[in-house]
Amino acid sequence: MTRLVAVTGVTGFVGPHLVAALARRGFRLRLLVRRWSPLPSLDGVAADMVLGDLLDEAALKRLVQGADAVVHAAGLIKARRPSDFMTVNRDGTALLSALAPDARFLLLSSLAAREPQLSPYAASKRAAEEVVAGRSGPWLTVRAPAVYGPGDRETLAYFKAVARGLAPRPKMSDARLSLIHVADLAEALALALDQPPPPSTYEIDDGHDGGYSYRDMADAAGRALGRKPLSLAVPRAVMAALAQVNAIGHSLGGPVQILTPAKVSEIFHSDWTAHDRRFATALGWSPRFDLATGFGETILWYRRQGWL
Repeated sequence: MTRLVAVTGVTGFVGPHLVAALARRGFRLRLLVRRWSPLPSLDGVAADMVLGDLLDEAALKRLVQGADAVVHAAGLIKARRPSDFMTVNRDGTALLSALAPDARFLLLSSLAAREPQLSPYAASKRAAEEVVAGRSGPWLTVRAPAVYGPGDRETLAYFKAVARGLAPRPKMSDARLSLIHVADLAEALALALDQPPPPSTYEIDDGHDGGYSYRDMADAAGRALGRKPLSLAVPRAVMAALAQVNAIGHSLGGPVQILTPAKVSEIFHSDWTAHDRRFATALGWSPRFDLATGFGETILWYRRQGWL
């Protein structure tokens, strides 16, 4: 019988790609959605929908009932109050895990969890990992680096700047980060569910040892866009001032922004590279996209959609 997989986070950036990858491997799908919205990746794919969120116990019970596996890709990345990160990322994970004690549980985490002291977000991601590692049932955690690709509006802002001739970066001399194309991440997660490696917390990236510098990113984006952008080094004090303005706005009830004083601490951390290759080795997996082809494909998609 085809295995039933319960999936969270399907309306985010990674979610539709993940759903499509799981469907290609023949899994039956039951999806948690916070709102009714069309999912382009579900064209021709049969999937049950459960309306709710990570704090809705009744919805989570419906989501995991009879499920052979749970892929937990949902999470809070920006919040009005720091405590909200723990409420959603840790407590929501704990509730979901407790409701599916025997199902295989795959948590999509972040490299930020490696540095929990940096921010409430990073601390909440580490706390969620600890919840999953304490399960009695089968589990797996995958820490992703910066993810880009079709549908991502965060990286779009960077590409728009490069298209105008500027490549912004934090003013640091030794910063490096790993990257991965969203399609590669989705395929790796689906493969890990199909051929599970031993329970552990793993890291994933596009296979480029040592990650990339911001100069590497600017060069790749510039080539794809036909520009030679000027590197714009943003001092920490400037970014901190902008973050403080956002924090004041939050306190006054304004829209929630991702750039906060805590996020500045993450941005100015010098090492966001993957440190091991155990995940790729265990799966026998290799990515399709390197930085040049990945940026090129993403920019082409943006242009076709009229986003860029």
